[in-house]
Amino acid sequence: MRRLLVSLLGGGLLCFAFPTFDVWLAAPLALALWAWAWTGTGARRGFLLGLAGGLVFFVPMLSWSGIYVGSLPWIALATLESLFVGLAGALVGWLGRAGRVRPLVFALVWVVTEGLRARTPYGGFPWLKLAFGQADSPFGRLVALGGAPFVGFVIALAGALLALAVQLVLSRPRMPARRVGAPVAAALVLGVVGFTVPLPTDGQPAQFLGVQGNVPRPGLDFNSERRAVLDNHVAATLAAEKDVDAGRVPAPDLVVWPENASDIDPLRNADAKALILETVDTIERPLIVGGLLEEPVGFLSNVALLFEPGKGNTARYVKRHPVPFGEYIPNRSFWRVFSKEVDLVRRDFVPGPGPGVFDVSTSSGTQIRAGLAICFEVAYDDIMRDAVEAGANVLVVQTNNATFGFTAESPQQLAISRLRAMEFGRSVVHVSTVGQSALITPDGTAHQVTSLFTQAVVRGALPLRDATTLATRVGEAPEWAAAAGLLAMLALGIRGARRTVPETAHDPAPHKTKDEDDDDAA
Repeated sequence: MRRLLVSLLGGGLLCFAFPTFDVWLAAPLALALWAWAWTGTGARRGFLLGLAGGLVFFVPMLSWSGIYVGSLPWIALATLESLFVGLAGALVGWLGRAGRVRPLVFALVWVVTEGLRARTPYGGFPWLKLAFGQADSPFGRLVALGGAPFVGFVIALAGALLALAVQLVLSRPRMPARRVGAPVAAALVLGVVGFTVPLPTDGQPAQFLGVQGNVPRPGLDFNSERRAVLDNHVAATLAAEKDVDAGRVPAPDLVVWPENASDIDPLRNADAKALILETVDTIERPLIVGGLLEEPVGFLSNVALLFEPGKGNTARYVKRHPVPFGEYIPNRSFWRVFSKEVDLVRRDFVPGPGPGVFDVSTSSGTQIRAGLAICFEVAYDDIMRDAVEAGANVLVVQTNNATFGFTAESPQQLAISRLRAMEFGRSVVHVSTVGQSALITPDGTAHQVTSLFTQAVVRGALPLRDATTLATRVGEAPEWAAAAGLLAMLALGIRGARRTVPETAHDPAPHKTKDEDDDDAA
């Protein structure tokens, strides 16, 4: 019962590491509780303890997913994500069955199970990765060295070191202070080493304008007045242009509208296309439009379209990772057995073929290479890295948060964009239909953060950068290294278990010292 309570407490504490609480120190402390609670429990008990702790974390933190569609999708998603925490508990429980917290094992297990959660099923759902709550912490700065997996590894290692120190104190009260202090000191070093990682913000500046046009109403029917949504973005853009004409602000080099700014197909609907082209001709600047295309036949495409003055639509990016159960229904006939709501998605969205980078020349001759990501794609390591590797010197994240109401979903997403800026050393233009929107410099600082469900613009200069971070160069290597390390640990554990069985079958149980009894109790 004590271990269950500690695991539940760890899940609750981890909630505070993410928006809108933003207490980053809660992350290593929560994982310290989990490392202590799961160690020495065996695989089955470890799984149940991990699952319980995961539910306490994911159920409240993903509550926004059921705000308009009901509790079933919300609880199903939270349970699915919690299963991976249960897997972590099972592995830690089995590998630590001797009863001693093993910090390296715990950290490797964390990286591997979090990586699995980001990839499966249906392409995974990496939302609420441990690193995504660390943009303001010294741990977060480590993202420039090894990406989100490396940040997760270091936090898990620090937490497990704290758990080991506590275990030593509880099991052996007369333990020399230096032995207890060693893991604590190591955890503190891991906690501050991030301050040594530079996050440069130099680069040729370019002017950006992000338009948050707002929608008539929040909810699933946000686009029931699709023309109103389009008109809102046109009006906000033209109002911003008046400040340029009056000389109050510099002219933007690139204007960005969010996802779903034109859910009327802007290439097939004459009125929508004309309105966008008129806007582009008026502002005399390139414009990226988040839109919906009625293609291919029988399907839809979630796209970013580049419109240029006098040229019309010159480039497109199709969202590579449509959201399962939101933008397409996998195995539709199977899931219909559980809920007829799957047919609310009448036509499936198709995935795009590859990364998108829009090339735009400024009036001074500077080349903007904008790497595209649409909505939840910002949470996928490979999608963001692919854009940078394709040559992006700035990242553009278009999103629509209207379907999640006044919840923490939008702040959680903005926090991910902030970490991506730090990871790749790129500025980020983060634009939502309803907020939060912001301009983010490469050090992860969010400027001009807007409020939810208001009409607003974010504007200003951001540095363009071509230098690649170590995280960009190593790519998925930290995860593969963690997987290899964990497999080695499992192989050694299986070998040790096979050797132990014959010995224990013939030898009488040895007499335990008082300290060993205390270790088992802990």
